[in-house]
Amino acid sequence: MTSLTIAIVFAFVVGYLCIAFESSLKINKAAIALLMCVGTWTLYMLDPGIYLVGLSASEIPLRVSEILKEHLGETGETLFFLMGAMTIVEIVDKNGGFNFVRDMLSTTNKRKLLWRIAFLTFILSAILDNLTTSIVMIMVLRKLVSDRNDRLIYASLIIISANSGGAFSPIGDVTTIMLWIKGTITTQGVIREIFIPSLVSMVIPALILQYHLSGELVKPKSTGKQEVVDLFTKRQRTTIFILGVGGLMFVPIFRYLTDLPPFMGILLILGILWATTELFYRGINPKNKDTFSRRVSHLLGNIDMATILFFLGILMAVACLEEVGVLTALGESLDKMSGGNHYLVTGIIGVLSSIVDNVPLVAGCMGMYPIAETGAMAVDGIFWQLLAYCAGVGGSMLIIGSAAGVVVMGLEKITFGWYMRKITWIVFVGYLAGMLSYWLLDTFVF
Repeated sequence: MTSLTIAIVFAFVVGYLCIAFESSLKINKAAIALLMCVGTWTLYMLDPGIYLVGLSASEIPLRVSEILKEHLGETGETLFFLMGAMTIVEIVDKNGGFNFVRDMLSTTNKRKLLWRIAFLTFILSAILDNLTTSIVMIMVLRKLVSDRNDRLIYASLIIISANSGGAFSPIGDVTTIMLWIKGTITTQGVIREIFIPSLVSMVIPALILQYHLSGELVKPKSTGKQEVVDLFTKRQRTTIFILGVGGLMFVPIFRYLTDLPPFMGILLILGILWATTELFYRGINPKNKDTFSRRVSHLLGNIDMATILFFLGILMAVACLEEVGVLTALGESLDKMSGGNHYLVTGIIGVLSSIVDNVPLVAGCMGMYPIAETGAMAVDGIFWQLLAYCAGVGGSMLIIGSAAGVVVMGLEKITFGWYMRKITWIVFVGYLAGMLSYWLLDTFVF
């Protein structure tokens, strides 16, 4: 390894550590990710000739420009998909499309509510995404449960169910989206092989957590605040929900039918939903202050651009490591150390994803291991399926290990220590049970 390669790796590691300790440094991880991106590629340009062997000095700048465009194109597919999906969910949410969730959860029995929350969160996170589903479920939970201790249990289950549900769906988690867009997993493959392990990783913790609850619920007292007025009729809200959620489910089908990248399907659904809501607003008084705040042109400004820029920086920085050959060498080393045991490698990655962000971990794995024609590294191979499961479910082990966990932590003021003492071991049991179920299915069924 050359001194320049070592410098690039050092810059990446320093940036990675800063992202891991974001809460202590008080610096947004998006800013760090962008600095990582520019820093690694700037170091690369100090002497690109050592990586682009055989090219003349005049050819190198052009080739580097082509390399950057290739990686930016791949990264852009993921970013546009995320931006479109985030906007679609925002439209459905702000226009009353999720009102039915509260009605479905209505019960006074604590354990019944636990199972309803578990399965509804699991299903919704596979269709929407685990972050959005967590926010929706916590908002509903506050209207149903007043006891603080009970709400902590339910909130923890929401984190577990959201991450488990996102792991078996190509659009349920950022990491599965990355793997799906890259072509390492297919819609049919990941659902067929990861659904049961993901379900097991949710059901086992739910079985344990139900013994922390007993009796009947005491509903929260009314705050006296006026409820948000629905501008649309029930039929219009239902239409928005069907177009938004049904549209997200249609995206994999659209890709299969057209062979176009997934972000094109997302843009199609966004366009249809946008046009439909504009037609609905034609019959509403334009002077109504709620009308402007809920229109798509305004909601576009609510997209979390910090998250988008974080993904941009991370994925482009990882691309630099891929170009200098670090990821390939690291992948070969991991194979030697594990003896080719893919359960061990992906299992460790899953545990690590609870400590550090799973986006760069998965991006690194995609760079370390090229897609093979056959075997564990082939499309829908054991390695990629396990990676989707472990990176998604493993993030539930610590409350800071996933976007869903971080947002619930903030909304419900759950402490890191309480979650680690009470919930981490329960998640780990479910995590191992899910891996065991995958092994049994792979050995005796598939």
